[in-house]
Parts: sequence; structure tokens; C-alpha cells
Amino acid sequence: MIRVVLPAHLRRLARVSGEVQLEVDGAVTQGSVLDALEASYPMLRGTIRDQVTYQRRPFIRFFACQQDLSNERSDTPLPAEVRDGTEPLMVVGAIAGG
Repeated sequence: MIRVVLPAHLRRLARVSGEVQLEVDGAVTQGSVLDALEASYPMLRGTIRDQVTYQRRPFIRFFACQQDLSNERSDTPLPAEVRDGTEPLMVVGAIAGG
């Protein structure tokens, strides 16, 4: 089981109260986890990544095992701790201002 932590506004949209657990077939990558997330929670389609280019939306970041994975390719395998369920993949809404 893959664990995913969503920011509050996406949890509200998906109508979940805590972290999400997903079954991912095949290689566990950012792309495959997001595919499984969007399949389970279709209301999240387009909120985390563009549905044409599949690029991460601005102000959305991905973290796991204290590493920023936001600029990794979507087909790069996630860390072993995420794959075995001991650590979550965190989707974080970045804050900007000035």
C-alpha cells in the first residue's frame, strides 16, 4: 500500500480526512502514484498535474524521505520507504509571496 499525504484543500476536495492509501500496479513512480490517486479520486484530476502534459502544477511540490522530489522525472522510481509503505509521498501546496 502506498501512502499519500495531501494538503488540506485537496483533502477537502477528495472528501478524505487523513492520508490516502493506494494500491499501485507495477513500478511505483510519481506518475503511477498520481495515476492511481486520480483513478481513485477523479475530482483531483487536473489539480496536481496538467491533464495534457502531465507536468506538475505550479505551487505543488512532492516530498518523501526528507527529499524534494518535485523536479524528478515522473517515471523515476520512488524511494524504497515509499514503495514499502513505511514513508508517505507528500503532496505539498507551496506558498509564494513577497
